[in-house]
Amino acid sequence: MTSLFSSFDPTSSIMNLSLNWLSTFLGLLVIPMPFWLMQSRISYMYNMIMNKLHTEFKNFLGPMNHQGSTLLFISLFSMILFNNFMGLFPYIFTSSSHLVFTLTLALPMWMSFMLYGWINNTKHMLAHLVPEGVPAMLMPIMVCIEMVSNLIRPMTLSVRLAANMMVGHLVLSMIGNAGSSLEIIGLIMLLSAQMLLVIMESAVAIIQSYVFALLVAIYSSESK
Repeated sequence: MTSLFSSFDPTSSIMNLSLNWLSTFLGLLVIPMPFWLMQSRISYMYNMIMNKLHTEFKNFLGPMNHQGSTLLFISLFSMILFNNFMGLFPYIFTSSSHLVFTLTLALPMWMSFMLYGWINNTKHMLAHLVPEGVPAMLMPIMVCIEMVSNLIRPMTLSVRLAANMMVGHLVLSMIGNAGSSLEIIGLIMLLSAQMLLVIMESAVAIIQSYVFALLVAIYSSESK
């Protein structure tokens, strides 16, 4: 590595075609075929989690949600979760740590929700710009603040996911680079710390995928 951040560079290619981004779809290849054909404990647990997410997203969307709209957010959660976990394996490119990946997910969804809300529910969208109980003197300021906070939503969504995934990988890389200069006792302590960090990163991978999908569902509910 030429620098600490070079592990995030998509450098491997064939005929100038980057192969690192293929890791985005690598999760589908890892899942064995019997997972979809035969019931097992893993598939039962996965279905139980998906049903729980379906119920939660349905509550956030409210009674005005379209039938089957929760499948969009469940699929988004599953896609980000697979990419976050695939990035924890050695020598696998972490696509969810790049703004190219996260902004590609956040920007089209936010834009589609905004267009749908402003075209079909203009009064409802205007009402969101002024919170209840705000004095008349502060209404112009609150409108500007709400507009800015609404416009930066896709950036905050994408930066939150990319930054959380990148920071954990950087800490693992920094600690791993110090292993070659340690004695046996220090190396054991280093491996123990690495294992704890990997467990923490696994929790971060689940939490960040859930937060991303949940915030997108909330933004969708506000446009209805």
